[in-house]
Amino acid sequence: MRWVKDNIDKVKANVTARAVAVDVDTAVSLYDAYLALVTATDDARRQRNLVASRMKIEAAKMTPDVRAEVIAQGKALKASVTSLESRLAQAESAFVAEAAKLPNRTHPDVPLGAEDAATTLRTVGAPRDFPADGMAPRSHVDIGADLDLFDFEAAARVAGNKFYYLKNAGALLEIALINWSMTFVAGRGFTPMTAPDLAREDVVAGCGFAPRGEASQVYRLEESDLCLVGTAEIPLGGMYAGQVLTSKQLPMRLAAFSHCFRREVGSAGTATRGLYRVHQFSKVELFVIARPEDSEAIHKELLGLEEAMFTALGLCYRVLDMPSGDLGNPAYRKFDIEAWMPGRGIGGGWGEISSASNCTDFQARRLGIRYREESSDDEAAAGSRDASVGGKGATRYAHTLNATACAVPRMIVAILENNVQADGSVRVPDVLRPFMGGLDVIRQS
Repeated sequence: MRWVKDNIDKVKANVTARAVAVDVDTAVSLYDAYLALVTATDDARRQRNLVASRMKIEAAKMTPDVRAEVIAQGKALKASVTSLESRLAQAESAFVAEAAKLPNRTHPDVPLGAEDAATTLRTVGAPRDFPADGMAPRSHVDIGADLDLFDFEAAARVAGNKFYYLKNAGALLEIALINWSMTFVAGRGFTPMTAPDLAREDVVAGCGFAPRGEASQVYRLEESDLCLVGTAEIPLGGMYAGQVLTSKQLPMRLAAFSHCFRREVGSAGTATRGLYRVHQFSKVELFVIARPEDSEAIHKELLGLEEAMFTALGLCYRVLDMPSGDLGNPAYRKFDIEAWMPGRGIGGGWGEISSASNCTDFQARRLGIRYREESSDDEAAAGSRDASVGGKGATRYAHTLNATACAVPRMIVAILENNVQADGSVRVPDVLRPFMGGLDVIRQS
């Protein structure tokens, strides 16, 4: 907040560019009020302690009048401290609630504007020429219905709209995608994990997601401080909340499978039908804790890893540098990858299948993830003690990054719509066949 106060014009410009609903002046005013109450409360506590100490040391020597006066003074100070502590707690709550709305800073190369201002960095592959194959593109909904891969109607009766059952080869395809993804990233230095599907509200908020409010995408458990997570990024970040790591542990590369739950408030339309936008899905998420000076290089590494996976699946995709208005609160910079989905809309369209975000120290500050720089033997011998860059004994906030390895439903959409054959069967990508018992084509039962 000190940085916010010293750079208030930059902060306001950043808030405007990111289209975030927060009043910077109010946040600063609440911060100042909080600091004033901290000072007043500390002063009152100090005076109370002085009076208590005086009573303890001098009580036997005091006249009755002086003793009564000191006792009355002590009672007044005790009541004042109680009142000030109550006001301080309220001020802190109000300040934190408003300050938590402030977004991360923005990378200077991020394009300004709403979602349609995204910059296309590259397109890999070309959309399939269906007429050349003697057929028309088809929606995954129709393909899956013919092959008996999922059931939306039964799921709607059981859980409501935007839920689904996967069946037969559809269920096998999900399991294959998860197993292949975990195997792929584990072979590239990521620690494979499973993660809780629930997290406490403070962990959810610490990762930059709003657990409450009409626009919140988070499901909360009634009469509990637990929420269903929308991504494994949340429990992975929470796993290291309040921890002090060492620089030798970094970068820490984690890959977790979890179920994800999202309310999807405000989403509708034909482009979101079927598996594209649902309330519950399976996902493999990548999460990295890194030193600040390494995070930008690791961000590009994560993007390259995603691209390698989608290339291996044979997808046509494009990489987008997402604009300021689409970053949300945590991301400093975000790259999205969209796959060509022939059955999307009229004539096909691009659909998001992954994102990779560098959140710098935004989440680490809220979660309290720090690390201590461990100097090399040479530096130690030279007496390196520069605390400003994390010298021996000093701690720094780490940077956190996240990326989607495999959001299963959208992968299934892309595979079905791009790999459907003229006879209605679907060719299984080569890399998935060992994880599907050698199945190379999904056919009608």
